[in-house]
Amino acid sequence: MATTTKKQKEKPKQANAKPEKLSFRFLSQQRIWSRLVVIIGVIVYIWYTSKDGKETALGKQKEVLQQRGQSFACDSNYLKEIKQFSGCEPKKCGRYISDKIVTANEADTLLKIAKRGIALGGSDGGASILDLHSGALSLGEKFINIYSLDESKKIFSSADLVAYKVIKAKIQHSIAETFQVSADKLYLTHPTFFSRLTNLDAKTIHDEYWHVHVDKDVYESFHYTSLLYLSDYGREFEGGRLVFLESPKNNVTLEPRKGRVAIFTSGSENTHFVERVISGTRYAITISFTCDK
Repeated sequence: MATTTKKQKEKPKQANAKPEKLSFRFLSQQRIWSRLVVIIGVIVYIWYTSKDGKETALGKQKEVLQQRGQSFACDSNYLKEIKQFSGCEPKKCGRYISDKIVTANEADTLLKIAKRGIALGGSDGGASILDLHSGALSLGEKFINIYSLDESKKIFSSADLVAYKVIKAKIQHSIAETFQVSADKLYLTHPTFFSRLTNLDAKTIHDEYWHVHVDKDVYESFHYTSLLYLSDYGREFEGGRLVFLESPKNNVTLEPRKGRVAIFTSGSENTHFVERVISGTRYAITISFTCDK
């Protein structure tokens, strides 16, 4: 049973080349695993959602939270792996949210970057991504390298890059404090990506963002996951909540709020999915960390 705590009160290289279809490492290496995860995810999703149960709200959009979270035992496989890295093992696993880590201006800055970047491409389906590490950008039913476009030089200003680095450091230190690990043992890992979700029908497997999954299974390097929301549930979009599968009788739900940060351990103790967006547009950025330097 989860223990709930609540505090009230509140460059990459740029080449002048034409866009081309790329086979990005983080996509190609995990293609088979992605399909397996999708199949398992569908089965788990049906199992959980077909039963009469209840929801526990981790955070509502209208709430402004200093911090709220749940702590619980780590998955055994996750714990076995992370124990290899001194200073990086959490005292307990869990999931937490805060509306006080990132300022409104910082969230606005990242939202503008996301919109400028994704506007140079965009999926034909409901999920568009822009990976800041590889430059992978959704375009139609494929990916291109955004850094091969001349226009990419206009996406990030020096001030934007400074803001991104500040936000990354804030989240890194929040993870370290929350899970009682050393901040200097946490290393930014890839992919670090903006996402834009809509209600368009999926055209490829990469548009099917709603499947049940475990981050550690999809992205092997992940040990701690963070999501920074850049738009508001119930105002700018409907659907799109983050749902943790706690038990067959209870789901833990999180309503996105602009500037809200969700952090959680990346093992199967935090199996989750994102609801399909019903209307509007949901923006977020995933910034995750590994213990494996």
